[in-house]
Amino acid sequence: MTHRPSPSPSLSVTFLGAAQAVSGSMHLVEARGLRILLECGLILGRNPEVLQRNRTFPFEPKSLDAVIISHAHVDHCGNLPSLVRQGYEGPVFCTPATRDLMAIMLADSARIQEQDANVDQIAGKPDETSTGLLYTRLEVERTLSLCVTVPYREAREIRPGVELRLLDAGHLLGSALVHLTFDGPPKTQSLLFTGDLGRPDLHFLRPPEALPQADLILCESTYGGRHHRPIEELRTTLRGVVQKTIEREGKVLIPAFSLGRAQLVVHYIRQWMREGQLPAIPILVDSALAAQIAEIYSLHPENLAVSPDPAGRNAPRYIRLAKESHEVSRQPGPCILVASGGMCEAGRILNHFQNNLDDPRNSVVLVSYQAPGSLGRQLLERGPAVKFRGRRWNKWADVVDLSGFSAHAGHNDLMNALMPALEHDPRICLVHGDIENATALSRDLEEERFSRVSIPARLERIGVG
Repeated sequence: MTHRPSPSPSLSVTFLGAAQAVSGSMHLVEARGLRILLECGLILGRNPEVLQRNRTFPFEPKSLDAVIISHAHVDHCGNLPSLVRQGYEGPVFCTPATRDLMAIMLADSARIQEQDANVDQIAGKPDETSTGLLYTRLEVERTLSLCVTVPYREAREIRPGVELRLLDAGHLLGSALVHLTFDGPPKTQSLLFTGDLGRPDLHFLRPPEALPQADLILCESTYGGRHHRPIEELRTTLRGVVQKTIEREGKVLIPAFSLGRAQLVVHYIRQWMREGQLPAIPILVDSALAAQIAEIYSLHPENLAVSPDPAGRNAPRYIRLAKESHEVSRQPGPCILVASGGMCEAGRILNHFQNNLDDPRNSVVLVSYQAPGSLGRQLLERGPAVKFRGRRWNKWADVVDLSGFSAHAGHNDLMNALMPALEHDPRICLVHGDIENATALSRDLEEERFSRVSIPARLERIGVG
């Protein structure tokens, strides 16, 4: 008997980043002779392997027909200027809010890279291949010129026979579910990429939209197997910590990532002050980046579940200059200080720790996940002191762990989002999650009788015939 080779699938995906990992999201979709890149994220870190992977694409950038970005976090879009620097000149599709946020986030990434490269060269690293410089602000400007914005729910033909729709993912301002439809022959096929799926109960952004039907679903699994504490419990705890700290005339220090977490925390605190549940005290947001981001949020009220009020009652004061950061850190009296540095490893939060961590009247509220080995994790561990900036500091302020404020869908949220698809039993590939988290989600999906769930490895290619 003659064995004929299996026909090539008409739709395939090669997983190039955030496969059995949570950084550097990037997936290559091939269909109908087209090559479409979903995401172009930075892998976070500074070791040589990470630098090499960020610098080198496993395909020729000029061979791509289109790029689609789900949202503006740098692990999803932060390597786009490298792609452009290496020859990509096609369209970059995203929502209007994502384009506006990328302008800020990519420029900030380029600024940091340029500063780090200068330090590396002073230290004796001779050229770009040995420093962290991937691109400059010039490539950022060229990247933004390629952006084609697509409003939510608008069907857009991005190539003949290929339709794109972006739906609200509820994770970040402008975040999107990516739905692609490829016309036949031999048959019409569809792909859904969740990007990062949000939580339906934060009551700040609009909740995620229902997942549309698709033959192939690429679903994030960041919190697979992990369950968030109820948001109302977290809100109650945060409000109580702020109230007690104000009563003892202390400061509330909140390290927060400038994009996403800072806006959520400020929203809740302002709401409680407006409702009289907290006394009105100064809210200081110490981050030049967060100040720019707040302006973008005010331009896109359609993405929010609340009415934006950037200059209304109890409006935060944004600290843009480093000199001013040091000044407000030493000012007496109760206040709320939300400062850059979500894991406390860098950023202006260190100024405030230096001046206020040894005051028992004060509180530190950690609203983000704290990685092992980070200063934030040290703060959570037992002991009277922590080490940063080359010396030990007394840890006499109260430290409260509220990391459940994540904007990622928890395990139950992911299951609830996927369950309506069971009727069609699509192929599901779990991405953007460590292997343990993806495995936990896969196990529960299979128990619900999804029959085609996989956890692709990096560089693995799967197809739908």
